[in-house]
Amino acid sequence: MIGWILLAIAIILVIAIIGMYNGLVQTKIKVDNAWSQIDVQLQRRFDLIPNFVETVKGYMTHEKETFTKISELRTSWANTQTISEKADLDNQLSTALKTIMAVSENYPELKANQNFADLSEELRNTENKISFSRQFYNDAVTMYNTKLQVFPSNIIAGMFNFTARDLFKAESEEARKNVKVDFGSNS
Repeated sequence: MIGWILLAIAIILVIAIIGMYNGLVQTKIKVDNAWSQIDVQLQRRFDLIPNFVETVKGYMTHEKETFTKISELRTSWANTQTISEKADLDNQLSTALKTIMAVSENYPELKANQNFADLSEELRNTENKISFSRQFYNDAVTMYNTKLQVFPSNIIAGMFNFTARDLFKAESEEARKNVKVDFGSNS
């Protein structure tokens, strides 16, 4: 009789371990999928930028520094590997694009350009998708990281070397600030 009880306990324990392991794997896959969604949207934005910059360049003759920065960020995108690096580039690019959008208010001919209007709308839509994707990713990471820390799944996570993931966040104080636009500058 005791043997059957011990066997039942062992079977229940094995089923619980399998269930916790599978739950961790499923949550980890959700995190990977969520990151892929961010990556797709960031790539979409990077693909739109050359057309946007070319449209704007002809009108904004005093914004060469911003265009150079955007070009450098696009180039360095291919070399980024970690979520932290991509988040930092994303924040820098968002700041540069906000600057262009703010400065464009000073160029009525540019605002009237249909190509600029279409590209601006595409960028706005992409920014919204990026924002949603970041939120989805951070929710998935939070759920995953929580599973790694709560008992008893933390034991299974430790046994199978599951590691915590980083949240997608603004890395610098600069990225958290509003963009300051100075129309008096002629740089």
